Amino acid sequence: MWPVILTDRQSDIVLRPLHRRDESQWREVRRHNRDWLRPWDATLPIPGQEIPGFRTMVRMYDKQAKRLQSVPLVVEVGGDFRGQLTVSSISWGSILSGQIGYWIDSRVAGRGITPIAVAMATDHCLFALGLHRIEINIRPENAASLRVVEKLGFRDEGLREKYMHINGRWCDHRTFAITAEEVPQGVLAAYRHGQRA
Repeated sequence: MWPVILTDRQSDIVLRPLHRRDESQWREVRRHNRDWLRPWDATLPIPGQEIPGFRTMVRMYDKQAKRLQSVPLVVEVGGDFRGQLTVSSISWGSILSGQIGYWIDSRVAGRGITPIAVAMATDHCLFALGLHRIEINIRPENAASLRVVEKLGFRDEGLREKYMHINGRWCDHRTFAITAEEVPQGVLAAYRHGQRA
């Protein structure tokens, strides 16, 4: 189950685990995109809490992935580090669900990379891991992310008020979801079919 590497040869996108050796590329991409990502980045609401350093983050992600609590992935395009996508809050038992969060390098934004990466991860979760439902929570002002879920056919389930701490304050989010029954052919295949049509 872990580690997992997902490859889409058609788009040259690879989703793979985050490694300690990624630190310099991760830092460069985050530094370049500081202002681009700030309005959407989660923050810690309790004063004095600190976001873990890179190596601690890699260890934490790896432990969670081995316990099947999350699927933390690097988004690689043409062999270059271009973002992250994490399936978190995985629930088993009678729920079988998870939540996807992601960020992408502004230098490759708008090229269709994020919808393909989200579709790949969703398909992995629904059809390889056996989850039933995937949701994505998006700030109502985040037009680029709203386009991603629209392209992929995620259902709008409504507004969650003050759902997550973002950029230093509690922010509303809209929840979008999809279930395995809605896309028996897979999200990526449905997305590509819609593009051709």
